[in-house]
Amino acid sequence: MLADYALLCLVAAMAGAVNAIAGGGTLLTFPALYAALGGTNAAAVMANTTSTVALVPGAIGALAGYRDEIRHERRRVVLLLLPSIVGGLLGSLLLVQLPSESFAAAVPWLILAAALLFALQPRISRWIRSEHSHAPEAEHAGLARHAAGVLAAVLFFQFLVATYGGYFGAGIGILMLAALAIMGMEDIHRMNAVKVLLNLSINGTSVVVFAFSGKVHWPFAGAMAVSSIVGGYVAAHTAKRLNKSLVRGLIVAIGFGLAAYYFYREWLAPQSA
Repeated sequence: MLADYALLCLVAAMAGAVNAIAGGGTLLTFPALYAALGGTNAAAVMANTTSTVALVPGAIGALAGYRDEIRHERRRVVLLLLPSIVGGLLGSLLLVQLPSESFAAAVPWLILAAALLFALQPRISRWIRSEHSHAPEAEHAGLARHAAGVLAAVLFFQFLVATYGGYFGAGIGILMLAALAIMGMEDIHRMNAVKVLLNLSINGTSVVVFAFSGKVHWPFAGAMAVSSIVGGYVAAHTAKRLNKSLVRGLIVAIGFGLAAYYFYREWLAPQSA
């Protein structure tokens, strides 16, 4: 049992660091918890809920560093906060109410989608910047220049992202950045600030649901929460010394490897048993 705690705390610290640098920490914490909890269908649900609870404190710490940026984006935050909370609530309720077999079957697909999003994030970010580099007035024009239909589509898209976030969560950051770009945001620091706040609202809502579901392993969650804060704090102060491409490549490789493993476990292993 002590070995499980030691491994999970190490993974949580790494996840906190990865989230502070690029995002994608769930790809580390979920499989570690899944294995520690027994690898059953029920363990898949508990691993996801526990991972969410464990990583929320790290997001609170990150948000503290974005206070100034958030103050300049209150209008967008207000617009996107409601679909984020409602979607997060729906996704987390689906997770705890649906049979555990449903989530176990979805795990390889969710991890594959998260790994793909994480792998494509640099290209999508470059596309976002290039789309707005020729129109710097977009940031100052704000939401006024956007048609009501486009704004409605963005809000609905955010609701879908939040629903996925409440159900699983890995990889939602790049989806939210895309939505913010469509709304006319250009400053990457402000975009990250809003993304962190919306992510916190989604996961915070999920934590409330999970806390009353009886499906959180609280001893693991508590120990991992402390470790994720430490990892995020250290990474935030040493990020300039780290090779981000190497970190990203490692996480992508882990993600694709895990997806392959869970596809094998879900589709091939039962047949060969």
